[in-house]
This record gives sequence, C-alpha cells and structure tokens, in this order.
Amino acid sequence: MHTITSPSTEVAYLLRVPSPIGRIELTSDGEHVTGLAIESSGVLPHDQQHERSCAVLDNASTQLAQYFAGTRRSFELPLSTVGTEFQRSVWFELGQLPFGAAVSYADIGRATGRPSAGRAVGGAVGANPIPIIVPCHRVLASNQRITGYSGGEGVPTKVWLLNHEGILHK
Repeated sequence: MHTITSPSTEVAYLLRVPSPIGRIELTSDGEHVTGLAIESSGVLPHDQQHERSCAVLDNASTQLAQYFAGTRRSFELPLSTVGTEFQRSVWFELGQLPFGAAVSYADIGRATGRPSAGRAVGGAVGANPIPIIVPCHRVLASNQRITGYSGGEGVPTKVWLLNHEGILHK
C-alpha cells in the first residue's frame, strides 16, 4: 500500500527505466515518487534533463521491474501528487484497486461521493500523474470497453497493461 501526501512541484530527481511498454520516466522530490511518464512516440517529458536518481526512485524502478516480470501485484512507495481535492480523491480510490480488478468510471464516482460525475472522474483518471503505480488502467466503461488512455501510446498501452493483469475488456 502507498500513501499520497502533499506535493512539491520541483522535479529534483529523475530516472528512466526500460519496460515492455516503452521507456518509463520516474520523478521524485527525494522522498516521494511525484510522477511516472510512459514514452510516447519515442519521447519522454524530461528527455532533455540529465538523470539524477535517489533511493525512492531506485526502489520504484525495482518494484516496476517486478511488476512487469509478473512477481509484484502491488506497489509500496511514498507518493506525492499535485491536483484538486476531487482529483486526489479519485487517485486515492485508484490506489485501492487490487491487481487484476477493474472498476467503472461510475464506480469511482460513487466511491468519491459524486455518482453522477462520470465525465469529471474520466478527466481526473486521465490526469493521474503516476500511472501504473496508481493504476488508472484498471478503469473501464461500465460495459468493460476501453474508452481511452493518456499514457504511452494510448489504448495499445492500456490493452497491454490489462492483459498483463488478466483483466477482461472489450
């Protein structure tokens, strides 16, 4: 289990790691993971910045490698995110989703006390700054259809993650 704390906006530490879905860029304030980006069209957000790792990023890299190898089902990392109170409540709910389980946008809306806020939930899911670790890929439409994915190459990246976890989807 991980915790989400108040954020620091500066990217002080950066580590890039290979993965089956493309390079992954991890950022940290030195105490928390603050971001995870999946390569899109060969580009990462901080490609121009030199890597500077720290203990929390080294730990995150190890845990991600275990996840992709199929030997880790949950992450135990300190996280810090920047977002509205509503976004952070959605991200908290995402963090509660176990490996191999999917929910709908409506389920997340109900869990955050906003049952009719499907579009707002979708926006918050899409704005998740730490995908995979905060598993936004586990959210599907009510009919188990994939409606999109903002990480990596989009839907193909989400399909890979869902298949990796054995989550049924359309």
